[in-house]
Amino acid sequence: MLPLRQERGVAVLAAGVLQSGLLADPRPGGPHGYERVPPAPAARVRTVHEVCARHGVPPAAAALQFPFGHPAVTAVVVGARSPREIEESATLLARPLPDRLWSDLRDAAVLPPTWHPPAPSP
Repeated sequence: MLPLRQERGVAVLAAGVLQSGLLADPRPGGPHGYERVPPAPAARVRTVHEVCARHGVPPAAAALQFPFGHPAVTAVVVGARSPREIEESATLLARPLPDRLWSDLRDAAVLPPTWHPPAPSP
């Protein structure tokens, strides 16, 4: 659907990028609401955390920036319970991420091979 949206000039707002909190806090019973995280998502989240750790990148920073890999995405929508959480999200969104992070996530089959990394922030 993203290519069609881009073709028609329809802006896309990406929401749910933290997987309801699963990427930020994957432990069972965490804020994501899973008492027991299903095996497939748990494995993908572990992989994301491992790759991000190798690059010294918080998984939430990668999750917030990931949607901008497609030009139709113009904004990311995140929930916040406090002004501090808004500031944290803004800091993570502006954090420079190494290009190698994205290729390592692609090599780990977490990202599709056709996905392109977001443009670096100014």
